[in-house]
Amino acid sequence: MTGRLRVAIDGPAGSGKSTLARALAEELDLPYVNTGMMYRALTRLALDRRVDLEDGEALAALAHTLDVHLDRRFHPPELSLNGRRPGSELTAAEVERWVSLVSRHPQVRRVLVARQRDFGLAGVVMEGRDIGRVVLPGAEVKLYLDAGEVERADRRTRERGAGDLEEELVRRDSLDAMVNPFEPAPDAVRLDTAGRTADEVKREALGIVRSRAGGDP
Repeated sequence: MTGRLRVAIDGPAGSGKSTLARALAEELDLPYVNTGMMYRALTRLALDRRVDLEDGEALAALAHTLDVHLDRRFHPPELSLNGRRPGSELTAAEVERWVSLVSRHPQVRRVLVARQRDFGLAGVVMEGRDIGRVVLPGAEVKLYLDAGEVERADRRTRERGAGDLEEELVRRDSLDAMVNPFEPAPDAVRLDTAGRTADEVKREALGIVRSRAGGDP
């Protein structure tokens, strides 16, 4: 199942979006786009250049300079940001602390959402916070993932090798909700990933794709 199929995956941090999105993109032979990395790349660039993180216009101007494209040398194709694949510099504590502030500016979101929509023109598996409602409202398949705070924090700790992240995750949830409420698109299918393996979630998601988009992925 390829072509123009668009799969939108939303949910809070640590719900399993990235793991599922990448697995589906590989299975469906579609590009994988992690929109959060675009905001993180902008945050890293703003910090490096000492741009005022409260200045939405300055940040939007900086966003226009981001070199963002799909690198098709990889399977699945995925984002290249300023000439390289997203790395650990985008998940550093300093970026984690400020990315919600950067992403809350409507000027910034207008710039990056326009680019994200372009990525969806030829088919994509895209993950983020407002994909089904804002970025790709016409997506053929919309999924909303969730899990409890403790489990989501534990996943982040395992992924990034940090200490206890529960308090930080609650803070991030609160800041993110000021920009985009934790609200799935009306036609999204909700998946509770708590206590489930990545393979279990993938199998259920593929079944949803099969029923929503037709075909046999």
